[in-house]
This record gives sequence, structure tokens and C-alpha cells, in this order.
Amino acid sequence: MNWSAIAAILLGLGVGLGAFGAHGLKTRLDAYSMGIWEKAVLYHFFHALGLLIVSILPRVQAVSQSTTDTICGLLVIGIILFSGSLYALALTGAPTLGAITPVGGVAFLAAWFLLAWRLIRH
Repeated sequence: MNWSAIAAILLGLGVGLGAFGAHGLKTRLDAYSMGIWEKAVLYHFFHALGLLIVSILPRVQAVSQSTTDTICGLLVIGIILFSGSLYALALTGAPTLGAITPVGGVAFLAAWFLLAWRLIRH
């Protein structure tokens, strides 16, 4: 899987969704929902940037490709579930969507702790 390309796409989407929130949604969402949208963009962008960095680690032999695949997969799942559920919550106000967010957070945590563990063991 070309994780660097996926990261670049997700980074571009993060910029676009941030701009959409700032310009297209600012007058349509209340302050609470706008805060949720901004949090979704923040986590989306940070983790997409992390995905880009992690995708390069096998090239410098810091971690194996299989470890990178697992970590990158967890980061993508985290972006989809964490940020995606927050985007949907901000747009719809449906509180049940908030129940999905922690699953994405767990994926983020698993990715970063797995990376730390593998780097320590390396």
C-alpha cells in the first residue's frame, strides 16, 4: 500500500475540510458544532501528517514494513472513525455519532503506542 500517497490525499482533504468549515459552515453551524468541526480537522490533519512520517520509517530502517502497514492502517481507521464521526456530528447534531468517536481514538492510541514499542525494541 502506498501510505505516503494516502497521507498526501488525507492532508489535502484536511486542508479542504478546514477551509470548508471556515468559509462554508461558519454561518450555518452554532459555536458548539463549529468547535466539533474544528476538533475533527485538527485530529484529521495531525494524524494524516503522522501517517506521512510513519510511511517513511521503513526507508530509514527504523521499523519494518509490516509494522508500518499496521500503524498506518490504524491511523487511517482512526481518522475515518474519530474525525469522520465528529464531522458527521457537527453537521447533523446526532449524538449517537459521538459513540463512534472513542473507537477512532483507540485506533490512534494503538498506532502511536505500537510505534513507540517497536522503536524502543529496534
